[in-house]
Amino acid sequence: MRPEIEPERIHPLNARSPAGGRYVLYWMQAAQRAFWNPALEFAVDLADERRLPLLVAFGLTPHYPEATLRPYAWMLEGLRETARALRERGIGFVMRLEYPPDLALSLAREAAAVVADRGYLRHQRVWRRYLAERAPCPVVEVEGDAVVPVETAYPRAAVSAAVLRRRIRPLLPRFLRPLGERAPRIRADFAEPSLNPSRPEDILPLLEVDRTVAPVDFPAGTGAARARLRRFIEEDLPRYADLRGDPRQDVTSGLSPYLHFGQISPVEVAWEVFRVGGPGADAFLEELVVRRELALNFVWYTPDYDRWEGLPRWARETLSAHAADPRPALYSLEDLESARTDDPVWNAAQSALVRTGRMHNYLRMYWGKRLLVWTARPEDALRVGLYLNNKYALDGRDPNSYAGVGWCLGLHDRPFPERPIFGKVRPMTPEGFRRKFGEVHPWP
Repeated sequence: MRPEIEPERIHPLNARSPAGGRYVLYWMQAAQRAFWNPALEFAVDLADERRLPLLVAFGLTPHYPEATLRPYAWMLEGLRETARALRERGIGFVMRLEYPPDLALSLAREAAAVVADRGYLRHQRVWRRYLAERAPCPVVEVEGDAVVPVETAYPRAAVSAAVLRRRIRPLLPRFLRPLGERAPRIRADFAEPSLNPSRPEDILPLLEVDRTVAPVDFPAGTGAARARLRRFIEEDLPRYADLRGDPRQDVTSGLSPYLHFGQISPVEVAWEVFRVGGPGADAFLEELVVRRELALNFVWYTPDYDRWEGLPRWARETLSAHAADPRPALYSLEDLESARTDDPVWNAAQSALVRTGRMHNYLRMYWGKRLLVWTARPEDALRVGLYLNNKYALDGRDPNSYAGVGWCLGLHDRPFPERPIFGKVRPMTPEGFRRKFGEVHPWP
């Protein structure tokens, strides 16, 4: 193991003895990139140690939870670039239309060892456990999509960002450093059956997904992510500390989809921003490291992260106590999905989400808070918020999705003075929005 792969990132998932095999297998799912990828580099080292070639496998399930045509199309564009970069490094790549852990298991039968990246959501953890229990060889999980590994950062659910911040900041010098890359000593020469990653247009018709949510015009892949990061650092980072919360200003990084699909490493992003320094860098690292990893902490330690029971007790109690409070209006799911409310700001935010797959962070908070006012029960507000976000957001179905919608109902927050409908949950109102930003709408 090369020294820049910290041992805290490495998690053996079974106790199998090393096996003979044709190759070392890296089962790629969460970290869909060929660079700054600790799981990939660990697999390269393991392949060299065993004097074997390296094979990377990606299982394309046609039934990914809540996924529509939009994220599939975007993901496949990114995988086209990743497959090409792997092959240029002498690494084999296989992609099949198959339940991902079954693909990994079938290829593990001829592998000396299997390396997997880490997924934090319920089904991702089940997939890796399924493989580890059945594979005839060692299975090792390597965590590369958190700056500080989630269990190292904090051993239990953190109640707030302040709690996690105190733990993460002293650890950053240890985990915030570049990751070297090199080609395996033995180049891959496989003829494994595979979909052609260079032709996503041939793969999309094979998927049984909701096709009403159309793909978006937003470049995918590691190259596009790096270009966007460079533009952000040069143009917007100096203004980020002052303007990041203003939806009239587009100074956010726009990197969330790339991080969601693992097309860029959060460590690479943090490293490049950290080297610039200044108030903008400090504010951005708070969002990228503390707030993002608070979401990872939430889904990792909270089995009910997508359910009412996953919210703090005080929030559930106060919202339930005000569940019978009169609402100014009740909108059906169809009306909400179609942005047919009496709030032009909310309608603009929802329309942008449907059209572009993105929404400004401040607008997303306001958008989620208003659902409490327009649904009959607070449980419905959580359910509708997750449904709309996960269906339309390019970065939906992510730990940040569950933590972000949960925050609108009190998660990782504190009690405020009690008021109708919201109880002690922090309110956001149209009047407050207008006082802060005026009447300007819509936003892109």
